[in-house]
Amino acid sequence: MTSTKVYKPFTNWYVLVSFAVLAGISQMLWLNFAPLISYLKSHYEVTESDINWLLIVFPLIYILLSIHAGKVIDRRGYRVSILIGGLFMSVFSCIRIFDSSFSFLLIGQIGIAIGQPYILNAISSLIVDWFPKNKQATATGIGTVGMFIGMAIALAVTPLLVDLFGFQLTLVIMAILTILATLIFYFIGHHNTDFKRTASSSFSTTFKLLKNKNLLLLNIVSFLGLGVFNGLTSWLEQILKPFGISSEQAGIVGGSLIIGGIIGSIIIPFFSDKIGKRKPFLLFTIIGSLLLIYPVCTSGNFTFLLVLGSVLGFIFLPAFALLLSSTEELVGETVSGEATGLLLMAGNLGAVIVIDAMQFIKGEQSTWNHSVFFMLILLLIGFFLMLLFKEKAYDARENKLKN
Repeated sequence: MTSTKVYKPFTNWYVLVSFAVLAGISQMLWLNFAPLISYLKSHYEVTESDINWLLIVFPLIYILLSIHAGKVIDRRGYRVSILIGGLFMSVFSCIRIFDSSFSFLLIGQIGIAIGQPYILNAISSLIVDWFPKNKQATATGIGTVGMFIGMAIALAVTPLLVDLFGFQLTLVIMAILTILATLIFYFIGHHNTDFKRTASSSFSTTFKLLKNKNLLLLNIVSFLGLGVFNGLTSWLEQILKPFGISSEQAGIVGGSLIIGGIIGSIIIPFFSDKIGKRKPFLLFTIIGSLLLIYPVCTSGNFTFLLVLGSVLGFIFLPAFALLLSSTEELVGETVSGEATGLLLMAGNLGAVIVIDAMQFIKGEQSTWNHSVFFMLILLLIGFFLMLLFKEKAYDARENKLKN
């Protein structure tokens, strides 16, 4: 990027919103089959394990392509990367419309999953290009809000659409939304400054990043944090079932967690920008989660769970935006795409491992208490690792990093 930037009022927010919408669509397409497992089992006469592949291909492919997506962002620019992702999602969301065979759904999900890292990994580069330092965590939080809204729509709205319009027409609606979101970003999502390609080699930059102790700490925390989040949300229904919470109630509790996270992802990064520090707020998100996860996972009081779930989401989910901002500030703008790719690759790897580990730890027991303790241990490890992290603080008044 060129060194001189003009942060144009309103235009930067238009670009960010156009990105957030497309990022939200990617999350919606990932999770839209999660609330339809029973329908898909009967409609296609497949097993639950078969249906799980519609979901699990996303983190698996993310792990494989995340670093490459980061390199594309650093070499070609975030606009090219996001449009590549949008093109994949548009084409393969249309393939899902041919719903006569389960194979078309799976092929569509694989193609959409290929596009996802090229969109999500671009968030840091886009925000650095369009927002001054003292607004970047706030902007990152708003960008992640789009993802959380996409998750909420997938889980809450998809069953309603299927009931109203039928399964195939629901897939048509989602394909149209995907194409529209991609076109909107095509017309709005331009670079703020003239992009200059970097000439980094294929692996030297990656190895250099991995040698950065502080970046390695952030990646491990991402592995632990996103692992816990995905483990909690994946198994929440089963965790609460022994305490008399129905599937519908568990879904509402999960929704309250996401709604709380949407609000927290705007407010907590805003205060982080005001103070000019990330580490204290990341520690706060971990401590708050340590205190709240156990009661959320062991209560049979639905009203109490709604309140606790909202508070947990408010505290826990903003950590995602803070990790992204910390990563960019640590490595600088020129390699922020690849660094973000490493961070999200670690997070998706954590999701795959923690989800399976929780099921294994639960075993034949009647409750998931041991798995809940496992999540608490992971967060405790993350807390001590964050104590070791040394951030690059910036002067919020002068809007620049301190040396």
